[in-house]
Amino acid sequence: MSMVKTSGLAKTYGMNETAVKALKPTDLEIKEGEFVAIVGPSGSGKSTLLHLLAGLDKPSAGNVFINEQDIYELSENELSRYRRQNIGFIFQAFNLIPILSAEENIKLPVLMDGKKVDEGYIKELMDVLDIKERRKHLPGELSGGQQQRVSIARALANKPSIIFADEPTGNLDSKNSKEVLQLLKSTIEKYNQTLIMITHDGSIAQMADRIITISDGMIVEGK
Repeated sequence: MSMVKTSGLAKTYGMNETAVKALKPTDLEIKEGEFVAIVGPSGSGKSTLLHLLAGLDKPSAGNVFINEQDIYELSENELSRYRRQNIGFIFQAFNLIPILSAEENIKLPVLMDGKKVDEGYIKELMDVLDIKERRKHLPGELSGGQQQRVSIARALANKPSIIFADEPTGNLDSKNSKEVLQLLKSTIEKYNQTLIMITHDGSIAQMADRIITISDGMIVEGK
């Protein structure tokens, strides 16, 4: 079953002589439960593609379908709600709230959506990601690897069907990178989720089911 599908998806910044075609018309399909790594040189368009797929930036042309829903047909409020309920996003910079504990950071998306926290599920996430013993610590009291595990748990807290990750191991050393990716891969398999991830690390990309290579705003391999 198709989880993500695009039709003529494109993004241009600026106009006329200053126009930059960050993403040229792109057709792409990603299946449910698939782990896809997006690779390419800096400025190739991979971040633009990820942000368009996740509903974080509006396309200049084309469509993005997630679970057959054209997300850009939704109003701003509807799209915001749709992202909270269906999409998890893992950032390179962790983006944790410094005054909240690890556990409070994880629960935040659920509470923001006005839903009741599934305490059993949150405990299970913390156990799988090996951060249960650090759940009361503030982000500043955690190592980089532990902070990234908290950010992964936060992305999974709302039980999203799809997870987008933007260089999730970019701030980690090689040992922590491998550990975090192994844990992330095991959680998406456990909960049958789709993962689309940007990475510059070739060894991490090799862990994916499919590698998509972007160059000059176009998919050149793995379509």
